[in-house]
Amino acid sequence: MGGHGTELAVVVVVFGLVTVLGFAASRWRRPESVFEEKWGLEEWGLGGRAFGNGVSFFLLGGDIYTAYTLVALPALVYGLGAAGYFPVAFLAVTYPLIYVALPRMWSVAHVHGFVTPAEFVRARFGSSALAVLVACTTIVATMPYIALQLVGLRAVFEAMGIGGDLPLALAFGLLAFFTFNSGLRAPALIAVVKDLMLMATVLVVVLLLTITQGGWGHVFAVAGAQFARSGGGSLLLPPGAQLSYVTLALGSAMALFLYPHTLTGVLAARNRATIQRSLSTLPVYTLMLGVFALFGFAAIASGVHPAGSNPTTILPQLLQANLNGWGAGMCFAALSVGALVPASIMSIGAANLFTRNIYRVFIRPDATSGQETQVSRTASLIVKLGALAVIIWITPGNAIDLQLMGGVVLLQVFPAVALGLFTNWFHRAALITGLLAGLASGILMLYQIPGTDPGGKVISRHFGGDSWPLAHLGLPTNVTIYAGILALAVNLAVATTGTWLCRRLGILPGTDETHPSDYTADEHDPTTRRMAELIDGVPRRHAKHARRRHLALP
Repeated sequence: MGGHGTELAVVVVVFGLVTVLGFAASRWRRPESVFEEKWGLEEWGLGGRAFGNGVSFFLLGGDIYTAYTLVALPALVYGLGAAGYFPVAFLAVTYPLIYVALPRMWSVAHVHGFVTPAEFVRARFGSSALAVLVACTTIVATMPYIALQLVGLRAVFEAMGIGGDLPLALAFGLLAFFTFNSGLRAPALIAVVKDLMLMATVLVVVLLLTITQGGWGHVFAVAGAQFARSGGGSLLLPPGAQLSYVTLALGSAMALFLYPHTLTGVLAARNRATIQRSLSTLPVYTLMLGVFALFGFAAIASGVHPAGSNPTTILPQLLQANLNGWGAGMCFAALSVGALVPASIMSIGAANLFTRNIYRVFIRPDATSGQETQVSRTASLIVKLGALAVIIWITPGNAIDLQLMGGVVLLQVFPAVALGLFTNWFHRAALITGLLAGLASGILMLYQIPGTDPGGKVISRHFGGDSWPLAHLGLPTNVTIYAGILALAVNLAVATTGTWLCRRLGILPGTDETHPSDYTADEHDPTTRRMAELIDGVPRRHAKHARRRHLALP
């Protein structure tokens, strides 16, 4: 452990605080009526569907801006320069898209009591088969994303001189048990602590680097000279990489809100206005993310190098080089907790998908609310164990490749989930066929992508990334494009053509159980099936009335 005792002590203390908060969250402003009966899935998995403005802001920020992103982004910029900035670009594109779509998802989910997007798909298109396909695709795509949170956690541990898998397993064990105990309330409460610590980290490190590095003009000059010497990156995006950059940003923006952790955070909000306020203010986090990306350039100017062969350690190394033990320990603690929050929400979202769309539909249709919750709790543990196994048995680089492939896979549920929020024109059989065609073409394109090192040397023939060479189409060019976008184009083409054929052949579509008014319903709409008591920001003089209203609803 060497001279990292102070850093480790700070991290241990913060982990202890987070553990206490995680277990205490099970009774955090919970409605009194819930104590009289077993938890339902809406209480455990969605926090009673009642998070207010402040909690929703931190919860969504905590699960969208993951620890891996904050650790990996400086590493990408350190190695690639401007090309590593794509997460900032795609998040800027994301918010206009989800600001329109997610309030509609919230409304229809509250009217019908949906806990997962796959339930919505089943009701919208009248197809249990399509719903199961959406659920399975989403779960598979989410698993490597959970594992990547461990990559960020491992990078922090390695910077403190802690090797091996045991510390990683212990940290994730704490996450598993307080999530099992408290459900979504645990990451919601911890997200507040995590985000405040991250914001303090950004402020302190930016001020320090500005003072010690001679200003950011000097930082960019040194980084530009280094890229020119190495030939491995640039301060400006190379012309041949522009199409890949734009399509990757667009595809990532379209896929982000399809991940279960994003939708879980949204469905837990108490009303449409809460979602809209949170989404309108979340770009503050994008600004913070852009600052984290600058740390990659600062690492070059500081002469910092990754620890060993793990490039994701560049940010921890930079923090250690510029902060004392206490300051670096606080930053490491913020990054470590930042891995626990999104991983917890992702596992809850994946577990809810399994429980509501596989267990409840095919295994035990007559399951009680308490049985549902117990199954989802157990499934969340299994999901975390699977993610831990992935990160223990494969290298960080392979985990990153798996997550990139997961994004290509997840994007194929876009027609059923995202477009389904606005139209039921597509035929259920055509959507199933299109989704399968998109998955097949996406996996084929990923197979054709070679893996290269930073110098451009081919190190693997297949599954080396997500940028597909257009040369495979017979075009005389070295330009690449994001495989997920092309696979989605195949998906949409098949779904559109298939719908037209089904209509021409007179094949009846599924029954749409939703109504146009469902997509604009709000908190006090009488059609809403269940509106839980508010768990934050509710005046005490209204609590009794709110509880009575909650119990009176069917």
